[in-house]
Amino acid sequence: MINQDLQKPYVPDSSINTSFSFGWRQMWKYFLYLFLVSIIITVLHVPISVADSFKDDITPGIVVLQVLAFFYWILLFPIFSYGVDWIYLKAIRDQEIDIKEMFIGFNNYVNIILAHLLATAIIGIGFVFLIIPGIIFACRLVFVPFIVMDRNLDAVKAVEKSWQMTAGHGWKIFGMGVLSFFIIILGLILLIVGVFPAAMWVTSAFASLYHSIDHQEKVELENGNGS
Repeated sequence: MINQDLQKPYVPDSSINTSFSFGWRQMWKYFLYLFLVSIIITVLHVPISVADSFKDDITPGIVVLQVLAFFYWILLFPIFSYGVDWIYLKAIRDQEIDIKEMFIGFNNYVNIILAHLLATAIIGIGFVFLIIPGIIFACRLVFVPFIVMDRNLDAVKAVEKSWQMTAGHGWKIFGMGVLSFFIIILGLILLIVGVFPAAMWVTSAFASLYHSIDHQEKVELENGNGS
């Protein structure tokens, strides 16, 4: 008889070390897929970067360009960004990856845009008034993209769910954020090209953390229902 436990996919624990180590392993396992996604999202970010490079120029043409870039960042780019997080989550879960799913967010367009706006506004307000609340909000809402894509929740419920899932993990997420900063810096130092695997590793680590906490929550729910 086959041991059913042996057939269950591996689920990492939610520690910082395991999140980065498992993220590293899965990143290389699906490297070509994730590298292609990274290239695509970089290209899709070009309009925003170009407009930002002319932020000190107030000529009419540049102003129009910046306005268009702003609406692109608000109304289109989140679809691609959330799609990238979805691809990484599938890699962490050892699920079959289809690059076209990077654009699957168009099927859930309203929820993604509203979730992006709400989370950005909350974090932005936190940074405007006091930096520390902004950091706290950023840590507690880090799972919003994964939740919207994974659970198909609306903006308010996704924010509430992220807040709930990250309870007790705030310092851990902050620590991962600090470590991620240095990983990205190291990637930039390594002839710029290293920023791609650095960013891929960071995203994989956070996807791993979400996967772990999500699994723990489901197990606790099942045990609670079964008791």
